[in-house]
Amino acid sequence: MKKIILIAMLSITGICLSQEKMIDKSGMITFEASVPSFEEVKAINNSVTFVLNPATGEIACLALMKGFRFKVALMEEHFNENFIESDQYPKAIFKGKIEDFDANNLTQKAKDFIIKGTLELHGKSKNITVTAKISKTSLVYIISSKFTVNASDFDISIPKVVKNKLTNKVNVQMVTVFKYKDKNNKDSIK
Repeated sequence: MKKIILIAMLSITGICLSQEKMIDKSGMITFEASVPSFEEVKAINNSVTFVLNPATGEIACLALMKGFRFKVALMEEHFNENFIESDQYPKAIFKGKIEDFDANNLTQKAKDFIIKGTLELHGKSKNITVTAKISKTSLVYIISSKFTVNASDFDISIPKVVKNKLTNKVNVQMVTVFKYKDKNNKDSIK
């Protein structure tokens, strides 16, 4: 009987803890590695998963590399096969924490926060620090950030043939919107 009660209590605790986390499966990450005077090298992924624990400020995201879409199909093919090697390194993962995060102090006017964490890409991990704008309405949290990473930090080499058409400094932009749940655990936005 004690085992059954213990298992039930652990299950309830797990459910309660999981309810604290908010998930967005349609977050967006855009990156650009263009150089002036050459064709734009830009891609967007609109199906990035973000997870936020508003009680602790912990945040994580997962982007599948094959989810990035380019204007030119050949660029997408080169990105997946030659640069990011998507079959071998299928995803990028970020895990971090929003410093001094207090969900109760958020307003509709976006405030700047520092997010520190680890970005894992192309089999390499690097600690990064970014500034993010965070706001809250009665229905959602909105988090957006713009930052730069170096392709070389993740052992992504740019072949000599295209070295003058791509930059090592990759501009990244991300946006995620977390919907509140009501008492019945239903989305507050219909």
